[in-house]
Amino acid sequence: MAPDWLPRALAALLVLTLLAPVFGWAAGAVGYAEPLENAAEATGATDHAESSGVAPLPDYGVPGLGGASGTLVSAIVGTALTLLAAAGLGRLLGTDSDGAH
Repeated sequence: MAPDWLPRALAALLVLTLLAPVFGWAAGAVGYAEPLENAAEATGATDHAESSGVAPLPDYGVPGLGGASGTLVSAIVGTALTLLAAAGLGRLLGTDSDGAH
C-alpha cells in the first residue's frame, strides 16, 4: 500500500516535469548561466577544460530534438531515472512502502 503522500508527490513531480520547457525558455530569456560555469570562466579554468566524453542529456536537452521538446524529454528521462534510483536505494536500505524499517 502506498503512503498517503505519494500521489501528491508524484503529481507535483509531473507538474514540474511538464513545466521544464517553460523554465528552460525563461532561463534563456533572462540570460541565466550556471554559477559553476561562470566561476570557471572568471578563473580561467575553462581554458584548460577537457571534455569528459559524451553526455546522455547534454545541456538539459536531447541531441536531435530542439528547444522545448528536447527539454521535455530530458526532464521526463531525468525524473524517471532519479525515481528509479531512489526506489532502488530505498529497497537496498530495507525501507517498506509505509516508511517503516
